[in-house]
Amino acid sequence: MANRDADRDAEFTDDFALAGTPDAFQRLWTPHRLAYVSKGQGQVTDEASCPFCVAPQRDDETSLIVARGITCYVVMNLYPYNPGHLLVCPYRHIPDYTDLTVEETAEFAQLTQIGMEVLRDVSNAAGFNLGMNQGNAGGAGIAAHLHQHIVPRWGGDGNFLPIIAQTKNVTGTIGDMRQIIADAWETGAQRFREQQARPMNEREA
Repeated sequence: MANRDADRDAEFTDDFALAGTPDAFQRLWTPHRLAYVSKGQGQVTDEASCPFCVAPQRDDETSLIVARGITCYVVMNLYPYNPGHLLVCPYRHIPDYTDLTVEETAEFAQLTQIGMEVLRDVSNAAGFNLGMNQGNAGGAGIAAHLHQHIVPRWGGDGNFLPIIAQTKNVTGTIGDMRQIIADAWETGAQRFREQQARPMNEREA
């Protein structure tokens, strides 16, 4: 009996005798992320090494920027959860939401709202996840530079792949999505500003 129990236990433990199925995860190899993940939070030590500071210094297509404001800008997430996953970033190299000035906060929020409207237009997004991970303990990928996620959602987009296979299927290239969103941005922004200028009782539901 003891031998049978030991044999059965061996089926469900790894080399360290920890409970679980050994090597249960299927792998989607992404070697292009090595430069990003290998240095962890230490990869950003100052503005010169911060991708969110460097991006606005290059052209929009190269940096995947979809819109530039006065104090903040909007860029595609290089590792998106869903097609059209955007990041809203201040130009200033600041880590915390409380570091934003009044002017930055207003534009930060407005760009988020416009981003949602544009994504509704170009992709029929049915919902959104908005979020900021603050600090290393809060799960921020790059804690040194504040950024807010705008993730478009559709019914059924959380299928079996992320749950069973730890894999996310993303349709459409980031470059194509950037162009589509950038092309629609000004129209969406203008419509948003006009909507905001109307009296509250005249605004669309």
